[in-house]
Amino acid sequence: MISKGDRLIKETVHSDEFRTKILPYREREKVMDSWLRTRLDTVLPKVMKRSGIDSWVVACNEYNEDPVLKSLTPCAMFTARRLTILLFILKGDKVKRYSITRPGVGLDDYYEAVWINQKDSIWCEDPSKAETQYECLARLLRENEVEKIGLDMSSDFAFADGLSKVIYDEMTACFSADLMNRIVSAEDVCVGWLETRTAEEMEAYNGIMQIAHGIIDEAFSSRVVVPGVTTNLDVKYFMLQKCIDLGLEPWFDFDISVIRRGEGSFYSETVIRQGDMLHCDVGFRYLGLCTDTQEVAYVLRYGEDDAPEYLRKALMGVNRFQDIVTGNFKEGRSGNEILAMSLEQAKAEGLNACLYTHPIGYHGHAAGPTIGLFDQQQGVKGRNGTYPLYGDTAYSLELNCSFDLPEWGDKPLRIGLESDILFTGGQIHYLAGRQENFHLIG
Repeated sequence: MISKGDRLIKETVHSDEFRTKILPYREREKVMDSWLRTRLDTVLPKVMKRSGIDSWVVACNEYNEDPVLKSLTPCAMFTARRLTILLFILKGDKVKRYSITRPGVGLDDYYEAVWINQKDSIWCEDPSKAETQYECLARLLRENEVEKIGLDMSSDFAFADGLSKVIYDEMTACFSADLMNRIVSAEDVCVGWLETRTAEEMEAYNGIMQIAHGIIDEAFSSRVVVPGVTTNLDVKYFMLQKCIDLGLEPWFDFDISVIRRGEGSFYSETVIRQGDMLHCDVGFRYLGLCTDTQEVAYVLRYGEDDAPEYLRKALMGVNRFQDIVTGNFKEGRSGNEILAMSLEQAKAEGLNACLYTHPIGYHGHAAGPTIGLFDQQQGVKGRNGTYPLYGDTAYSLELNCSFDLPEWGDKPLRIGLESDILFTGGQIHYLAGRQENFHLIG
């Protein structure tokens, strides 16, 4: 079953209507820190048990943070503090959480401070038991008799490759041969931790996407666009400024292109004309969660009250490809399997399709299975392509279809859409709906 939440774009939504939905910074901290507690108590035990790893070490230096560190720490801790080491040990259905770093850095309410006899430090409580951070780590691993020591080293997932060579060398210099033999890659823990959404996060995601849609609705309207005057870059910077004004964080440089009959697409600054199509690619971060959205608009000619029928049919074709792809979302399937099945079915239905869907969450191009890349339609190399689909995860359903339309001229028309979706309970849910009609600019 697929929940589309169909969005009919008939009237302009002013993005300022969503201003009251966006929390002040202090309130955001409360929400995100509450989510962190829930995640540490529920998500982490699940992914560690699923991965078969009973201890996980995250170690990094200030200004060279591990990609997962921020997701494991409260909002008040913006960066690592000097050398920061977090240790997680799975005990039954619970995870013991240790902070092996200097005190007073904001971790005390979330982690047990265990480096209390710090060598060469004013905080050392018992000089006879003084130890370095790495010696403390090795002691805890021995005392807890762990079977596997997960370190953030991965050739496939950048999110799981945050351990520096220097820290690895200094850390393992304190390990016995027995501990060294227990070291494994923690990539499944890293990816599972980052990709899994809690019930609270999934519920909030719909409202976050409503804000994204509101910004696009307003930008792709006569409130902003004056044909013959406004350029695509005017629209781009309107969207970027709107995000900043609303207290949102753009996570990439937005893209607005002009698609013109018989001439193709324009990405450099171009004056928008009647009869043009516009395409946007926008994304921001709010409450730690990213959006990533592509939609299209049509600039009405005199006498028109809708986009031409051949364009509407083309958009329906892209929607059909969305249905094909989401219909192939089954837990346990790899990204490459979903890619191959979807492209084969699209071809059988006469669609010239391209699929490059990616996970979304704490990062825009986030951790999890990659379902095609623009230049890898035969399958994605490495575990990025073979990693399985799990429930309670979110994706940017990013894809396009190309159409040879006599009415559009000699150049093929390519329409790309990107809709953020949730996969939970074996079902797909479009966050705040998907585009099924053109934004119309009069």
